[in-house]
Amino acid sequence: MKKRLLTLIFTLFVGTFSVFAQMSDPTSWTFSQKKTGDNEYALTFKATIQPGWTVYSMSTPAGGPMPTSITIEKVGEGIELVGTAEESEPSKKHDDVFGVDVWYYSNNYTVTQKIKVTDPSITTVKGSVEFQACQEGACVPGEKDFAIELGNKGADKATVAAADETKDATEDDSLWLFFWVAFGSGLLAVVMPCVFPMIPMTVSFFMHGDSNKAKAKAKAIFFALSIVGIYTALGLIISFLLGPGFINWLSTNWLPNICFFIIFMIFAASFFGAFEIVLPSWLVNKSDKQADKGGYIGAFFMAFTLVLVSFSCTAPIVGTVLVEAARGSVLRPIIGMLGFSIAVALPFGFFSFFPSKLSNLPKSGGWLNAVKVVLGFVEVALGFKFLMVADQTYHWGLLDREVYIAIWVAVFTLQALYLMGKIKFAHDSDLPYIGVPRLVMIIITMSFVIYLIPGMFGAPLKALAGYFPPQETIDFDINRIVRDNAKEIMKSGVQVGGTQGAASAASNEPVKYSDFLHLPHGLDGYFDYEQALKVAQAQDKPLFIDFTGHGCVNCREMEQSVWSDPRVLEMLKNDYVIVALYVDDKTKLPAEEVYVSEYDGKKKNTLGKKNTDFQIKQFESNAQPNYILLDSRKGNEKVLKPHVLQPARGYNKDRDAFVQFLQNGLKEYKARAGK
Repeated sequence: MKKRLLTLIFTLFVGTFSVFAQMSDPTSWTFSQKKTGDNEYALTFKATIQPGWTVYSMSTPAGGPMPTSITIEKVGEGIELVGTAEESEPSKKHDDVFGVDVWYYSNNYTVTQKIKVTDPSITTVKGSVEFQACQEGACVPGEKDFAIELGNKGADKATVAAADETKDATEDDSLWLFFWVAFGSGLLAVVMPCVFPMIPMTVSFFMHGDSNKAKAKAKAIFFALSIVGIYTALGLIISFLLGPGFINWLSTNWLPNICFFIIFMIFAASFFGAFEIVLPSWLVNKSDKQADKGGYIGAFFMAFTLVLVSFSCTAPIVGTVLVEAARGSVLRPIIGMLGFSIAVALPFGFFSFFPSKLSNLPKSGGWLNAVKVVLGFVEVALGFKFLMVADQTYHWGLLDREVYIAIWVAVFTLQALYLMGKIKFAHDSDLPYIGVPRLVMIIITMSFVIYLIPGMFGAPLKALAGYFPPQETIDFDINRIVRDNAKEIMKSGVQVGGTQGAASAASNEPVKYSDFLHLPHGLDGYFDYEQALKVAQAQDKPLFIDFTGHGCVNCREMEQSVWSDPRVLEMLKNDYVIVALYVDDKTKLPAEEVYVSEYDGKKKNTLGKKNTDFQIKQFESNAQPNYILLDSRKGNEKVLKPHVLQPARGYNKDRDAFVQFLQNGLKEYKARAGK
């Protein structure tokens, strides 16, 4: 009964994963030419746009979204433009925030530009198309290079655009980083009790089961590749279950986060030896019978049997990789399983080529179970991250920052005591002495515990900022106490750097949602766009809009690593009115504020839904963090340029860039106001 229950839990666990499908290029371009006269040609640029995405017209005015532009090389040097570019009929809408009419295209987009070639040596027209494609919650800038061969027969000659070389390098870096994290997880799986003893057993089977050693090695390599294929197929299956609208629910709703928390606790209990998570025996036996057939089919089913047999040890690690994959792009489950499986398969391929090295492997023993138990402690610590997200999003008040840190201190202290041999589980061997590797782990663990303890009293712990509740949730914050005392001793009516006091006076009303929402570093600000805009107008300051979320790791990282810069703090306090718009907050809106969105036709009845709708509708993005600088003057509510900073697209901690971002926005605001 227990086995069936655990099997069902794992099935539900795998079935619920989904990630945000953020594509690098949702367009497909073709380029063609047609001869229209003596040395004259009509160049046609055609884009096929995936459903749900839009591309903007070349006629989009300045101050609006990024318009499409076409650059043709050697114009004025052998090529002349004949007239202006002609576009297919666009759709039109007025954007109140940008203050301009926006022309856009869905499904298909065609541009025709006539040219005249005055240099006979030119037989190919080269250049590039720059554009921006947007959908619900994502905008992707793109650039396509083209090389159109000119013909003299009057027939169209189409050439497909070259591969997109402008793919976001930071996204590639993120995927590479995740690949290596998954690879490291696979190496951990190799030294688990269910996997490690199978290395010599399976490799010896291949080396002794066939008189032809070369053929045996080939089968062993195929066996290792089959392991990679099986795990990667799991990533593919997860990817095909994706839905772009599901990621916000998965990331912020209490139900999946509580489920993930429970699952991690079940995994940890399994690692501690309370029970084993196993698949039905009939599935393992059936695969094992197929492996007995021999040949490459037998090698594949032996790999499949290995995956099934090692399930009780690898399932928690695979589950952890997939959970992390569920926070990124559609490629992450595939990349994650690829990295994980390569690490698992690596020793099988290596020892098949060098079977003599098998004798150098350490013997199986209690150290394998120790690795398993240590991972159990890590699972407990990571599991509380999901409970924390649900707690912050719904304001349950269960896991304030000091409580969360105290749990981590307790977990890793117990891990250190276990490594010292002071705690023993059912499957542990006797520990007559402590070896050097175990001593190193004890030192690392205790150093980490000592690092955590000051965080309970207000230390920022910047290295882990994104994984802890916000600083503002801590009860005994020494820095906040000092700031509050400083404000108390100031003369009545004098503002201490911030804007909230003056803002309240200007708006003649209390700051909405300030009873449970707070800004970092003692900054004063707002949590409602309309209220903040009114205050910014009264104070004649630009508006700094921070689209953020309770479960946003990058948001906390930016606040602790970049906002803490004295230059940034000074500008945010003195030069801007700040509004933090939480897109995942579940606070119910008053009945009079509930509305049906013009964008998607759905009812918006929570603060998070309202802010998300505002971000998507006005700025065509739902990435967090997302920083917008807005000209707040009445009748001029336009975005300042450079108006958007999205650290979520390849998070960077460049403080100088952030300072420059704020300075440029302030400079433009003053220029517009004639100051």
